[in-house]
Amino acid sequence: MMPLFAAVLLLQQPASGDTATGRPCRVAVDSMGHYHETTNAAGDKVSNGGGGVRAHCDGTNTRISADSFAHYGALGRLDLIGKVQIRDTGLALDSHLAWYFLRDERLEAHNNVIAVNRRTGSVLRGPNLKYWRAAKGIRDTVEMYATSRPTVEYRQRATGDSAAQEPYIIVADRIRFKGDDRMWAGGRVTIDRSDFASRSDSMMMDQTQGFGVLVGTPSVEGKGRAGAGEAGKGYTLVGTRIELALQQRDIRGVKALGHGKATGADWTLTADTIQLMIASKLLQQTFAWGDSSRPHAISTLYTIQSDSMAIDSPGEVLTESRSFRHAFSTAKRDSTTLLSQTDWITGDSLTARFVQELDSTTHRQRSRLRIILARGSARALTHHPDPKDTTKAGPAINYSRGDRITVAMLRDRIDHVEVAGKADGVHLEPRPPIVADSVKRARTDTLRTSPAPTTP
Repeated sequence: MMPLFAAVLLLQQPASGDTATGRPCRVAVDSMGHYHETTNAAGDKVSNGGGGVRAHCDGTNTRISADSFAHYGALGRLDLIGKVQIRDTGLALDSHLAWYFLRDERLEAHNNVIAVNRRTGSVLRGPNLKYWRAAKGIRDTVEMYATSRPTVEYRQRATGDSAAQEPYIIVADRIRFKGDDRMWAGGRVTIDRSDFASRSDSMMMDQTQGFGVLVGTPSVEGKGRAGAGEAGKGYTLVGTRIELALQQRDIRGVKALGHGKATGADWTLTADTIQLMIASKLLQQTFAWGDSSRPHAISTLYTIQSDSMAIDSPGEVLTESRSFRHAFSTAKRDSTTLLSQTDWITGDSLTARFVQELDSTTHRQRSRLRIILARGSARALTHHPDPKDTTKAGPAINYSRGDRITVAMLRDRIDHVEVAGKADGVHLEPRPPIVADSVKRARTDTLRTSPAPTTP
């Protein structure tokens, strides 16, 4: 028995003091129920053992067990059958069946496979797994490949509280790993955690570069932080391609390139490129720019459009937006205001500042526009209804120009307008209702006194 096992190189990851290329493992058999050898018609020897096989690698902590084994010398293959368990410094593997190919250091495991990366704490579960061991002269990095929609619990590192560390749950038609830090997935890829979710046709993550990519109708959803309450309002992002900025397997940034659309609690933003900055699992800041599709932010009452835009939302609370080059914003007094009565303001740049107020209808905090400031070639058209007017004569209309225009809001209504630097404009008051009534009566009297038309 011993010559057979001494020739087998099992799944030995580099132990303490070992090199990254791996080393052979001489297996010492601890126990075995029975053993026999047979020779096939071609003269090739086949060795079989059963009754429970237990073994270990000399000088290491690597352990292997199975109900039985079969060794095919001509093929260079070792089959492990029934309750297969392999434990070494880098991997803990369980399955019902495993084939080990000695010549290229490859393992194929089947039926209820569970593979645990003992360095990171990540876990793969699925119907099958191919595992390429790092071995000198063959390959310098461990590789794994699984198909038939495996599930991966993707963790940052194995620590004393790794059980409490929430993993990303990744599911795909096929998943490939290279080392501990590089991963590819294809076919209906889903990534889920309590604060984050994504969907795409394929995905790549490289922790060595702190970079990830989603392609194929990708979408990302930020769910906020558990226990954040109204502060964690969440967001969604879609685009042609979505890139992820990673830091120790935590997502710190999300960028949509091409046909980007971000939806939050207060705004819907579209642009060629949209970049979201994340911290403490919450959206903190948004940047947008583009040529073919300029940034365009829309809320219930307001819109802003420009060549580029920056939005501050610390803790997912909207506080300020800044828009640059050909900035243009519109506002309605309420959701029923006619388009002809829409206010607008434009300039080289626009700065909008928001405050948090309690919504009397929903009894929730909402971001309400407080001030909007236009700088550089500023212009504004605003409507000013008289709250004391009972004649429904309509609002006064003000058109202003200047180097800087500030519009101050009070509960979604214009409180006052300030114009500075080369200021001019026009202010139109509504026509008094009595004038309109006099014209109507005069037209009626004219019709009554006109001679009736004669019949030819």
